[in-house]
Amino acid sequence: MPMQPWFTDAKLGVFIHYGIYAVDGVAESWSFYNGDVPHAAYMSQLDRFTASRYDPKEWAELFASAGARYAVLTARHHDGVALWDTAHGELNTVRHTPAGRDLVAGYTEALRELGLKVGLYYSHSDWNHPDYATTVHPDPPDEEVAGNRYASCPPGTEDPKAWARYLAYRDAQVDELVSRFRPDLLWFDGEWERAEEQWGLGELAERILVREPETVLNARMLSHGDYATPEQGVPLRAPDGPWELCLTVNDSWGYQHADTHQKSVRQLVRYFTETIGMGGNLLLAVGPREDGTIPEEQADRLRALGSWIRDHAEAVYGTVAGLPAGHHYGPSTLSADRRTLYLTCFDPPRETVALRGLRTPVTRVRVVGTGTELAHTVTGGLHEVPGVWWIEAPTDDDVDPYATVLAVELAEPLELYRGAGRS
Repeated sequence: MPMQPWFTDAKLGVFIHYGIYAVDGVAESWSFYNGDVPHAAYMSQLDRFTASRYDPKEWAELFASAGARYAVLTARHHDGVALWDTAHGELNTVRHTPAGRDLVAGYTEALRELGLKVGLYYSHSDWNHPDYATTVHPDPPDEEVAGNRYASCPPGTEDPKAWARYLAYRDAQVDELVSRFRPDLLWFDGEWERAEEQWGLGELAERILVREPETVLNARMLSHGDYATPEQGVPLRAPDGPWELCLTVNDSWGYQHADTHQKSVRQLVRYFTETIGMGGNLLLAVGPREDGTIPEEQADRLRALGSWIRDHAEAVYGTVAGLPAGHHYGPSTLSADRRTLYLTCFDPPRETVALRGLRTPVTRVRVVGTGTELAHTVTGGLHEVPGVWWIEAPTDDDVDPYATVLAVELAEPLELYRGAGRS
C-alpha cells in the first residue's frame, strides 16, 4: 500500500512520553531495567500518578500552534503501564493510579477536533508481564512488589506456551487501540529483543490493516513498517523512502526534573529545516509532568517554532526535499511543481548568496515572509556546465532571527547539472 500522503506532507509532529515515570522524574522504563532505580521504587510511582491537571484540549491547541500536523502519545511503554482502560493485563492508569481515568480517549478526541492526525506509541516489550522473559533484569526473582501483583519477569528464554500467552496479550491490547481509537499512525517500539518472526509482526500488521487499512506503521514493525525512524540526530544521508527524525526538546524523552538542557529555538529551527530539506518529518518530543502539564520551557519553544513555521509556511508545507549537497550552503526545499526553490540561510548572508548547478533560469528571488525582491545575476558557465547564480543579500530588516528563507522562482521545473565539467 502506498504511503498515506498526509504523513509525507505533515513535516512536524509532537511526541509525548507520558506515564508514571514523570512522578519521580526518572527515565521511562529503562531506569529500572538498567538498575538505576529499584523496581519496587519505580512501580511505587503508580500510587502518586494523578494526571490532576491533564487537559488534552490544551495539548492539542499547543501542538497546532507549533505547526504540527500529528502527535504520538505513549499509550504503553516498556513498563507495561497502559494509559487506557485495557481489559488485558494488570497495569493501567484507570484502575491502578489516582488518575483513575482513560488518558488516551481524551487525547484522540482533542486532536481530531483540531484536525490533527492521531498517533499512538506501543511497545512490543513489556518488562512487567509475567509471561515476558527478558535477558536483563536487575532484581532478584523472588522480589515482591505490591503482593507480587506487579512482580518482575524471570530472566532467560521464554517458555513456548508462556510466549504464546504473551503474544495473545500484546495482540489483544493492539486490537483495543485500533478498534477504540482508530489511530492514523501506530508507533511501535521495543522490537530489538527478538526477531521479526518471533514477534509475529506479519500477523500483527495484518490484524491492524484488516480493521484500519490506512493506518501508518513505523519501522519498529521491521519489514512491515512504512517509514524509517532515526533518533536524536539528523542523518548525513536521508533514509530510503519516507522517514521521521525523533528528537527531544531537552535531553530526555519523558519529564525529568533535573534536565534543564533545553535546545534553543534557533537549534530547533535548524533541526527542522535540515530534516524537511532531506524529505523527512521532525517528531519533536516533550515530557509532561505527572499532573499532565507540559513544562513552560518546552511549550514556549513549540510556540516559537510554530511562529517561524507560519511565517515561512510556503517553504514548509506542500514541498519536497530540496537540493543535494554542494548546490547551496544550507538546507532547501522545493515546491511540488518544482518551480520554486526555498533556500534556508542560518546566518545573515553577507553580500551575496551563491546557488550552483542550476540548468533552469531564475526569474525572481524574494525573501519569504517579507516579500522583498532581491537582485540576482549569473556569472561563468561553459558549454554544458552552468554558471553560478549570485543573489543579493537581504538587508537587516529582512533577516529572520532564527533562519532566513529565500524563494527562488524558476522559469520552468528545476533541472540540475550533476556532472564534473570539463578540464
